[in-house]
Amino acid sequence: MRIDLNSDLGESFGPWPMGQDAALMESISSANVACGFHAGDPGTMRATITLAREKGVAVGAHPGFQDLAGFGRREIKATPKEVEDLVLYQVAALAGMASAQGVRLQHVKAHGALYNMACRDRALADAIARAVAGIDRSLILFGLPNSELLRAGEAAGLTVAAEVFADRSYDPDGSLTSRTKPGSVIHDTPKVVERAIKMVREKQVVAVDGSTIALGADTICLHGDTAGAGALARELRRGLEAAGIRIAPLRG
Repeated sequence: MRIDLNSDLGESFGPWPMGQDAALMESISSANVACGFHAGDPGTMRATITLAREKGVAVGAHPGFQDLAGFGRREIKATPKEVEDLVLYQVAALAGMASAQGVRLQHVKAHGALYNMACRDRALADAIARAVAGIDRSLILFGLPNSELLRAGEAAGLTVAAEVFADRSYDPDGSLTSRTKPGSVIHDTPKVVERAIKMVREKQVVAVDGSTIALGADTICLHGDTAGAGALARELRRGLEAAGIRIAPLRG
């Protein structure tokens, strides 16, 4: 039994540091690198790719809305064409930077509001899938299990990966609980580890109302901007491996 462990990295911008990239790189198998729209900048993008290469961590693009002030977590009204263009631009930029270092991108994971909107809106999901396929059909598209994003990826001929979140709570419909609600981010380390093991081994998670949600899991996300993320990642990896689950990139 195996699982990919990913985290959103490269989100520092200019003089403002964000996240615990170096610590997380010791535990994860895939890095979602911000592409400069919701966070990150060219220097941070390049440095994050370099660190991932040194640590043997697979690299993926993490495109979001052009919203530095809101960290890409505010829903923005955009047409499918606008979404396709912004994803195409960001993924192409990161792919070029990666290529310059002899690294090929493994996957694409939309960020924040763009991700959540595309998981429920097929037109936006199709726009993201078209952009990804237009750059490289070997790229893996991440999305919530049973979401429009995964269905759009499959329809576009892409390999898709069902992503679950160890440190986020779920609503009964299988969506992530809004960050505006208390308890949406889970900080209890033993609980995070227990939930992750259950999602991998039993393919299910308990929602905020106590109901059980069935879900597939190809990759688990830990948020890099959460306090103590580096230590949490170490404990999560240790717990998964103790349960007989191997951590490896999706194409490792």
